[in-house]
Amino acid sequence: MTNIETRNLDQYGAPVLQWTNAQDLLAKESASEDVPFFLNTVRPDGRPHSVGVGAVWFEDALHFVSGPDTRKSRNLAANPACTVSVRLTGLDLVLEGDAHRITDESTLDRVAARYREAGWPAEREGAALTAPYTAPSGGPPPWYVYRITLRSAHAVASAGPGGATRWTFG
Repeated sequence: MTNIETRNLDQYGAPVLQWTNAQDLLAKESASEDVPFFLNTVRPDGRPHSVGVGAVWFEDALHFVSGPDTRKSRNLAANPACTVSVRLTGLDLVLEGDAHRITDESTLDRVAARYREAGWPAEREGAALTAPYTAPSGGPPPWYVYRITLRSAHAVASAGPGGATRWTFG
């Protein structure tokens, strides 16, 4: 991410939180069964939709899978705007951006390898992933892979010394 605007949201004098720290936590803790990510999309009628997803951070972006007929995939096909919320060690984080389906086989192979490193035995099959199992919210296989292009993120430290920061990516 080349241009990052940082805004301190803390009202108690704590310094800004560093985006690199958030990225490091995402890389380290994503794909863990103990770290739930919640994807929020918009239904065609404008109502929100929220669901837990298994996500991995690599190549400077958050990736997740979803069956083609799930509500989240149908929502994203109509409107790619979304947020993802996650509680990381010492940091509550919300990512805002657009999720787009990845169909490039080379990229899908790398995403599948990242999921395997995290313990999920994913394999690329055509323009999607398959595995012996997934989370119930994933729908039946095959699963599309989405990559979120970030517009902004904000975080609140949940451990000392505190802080709250918003990053805007350009």
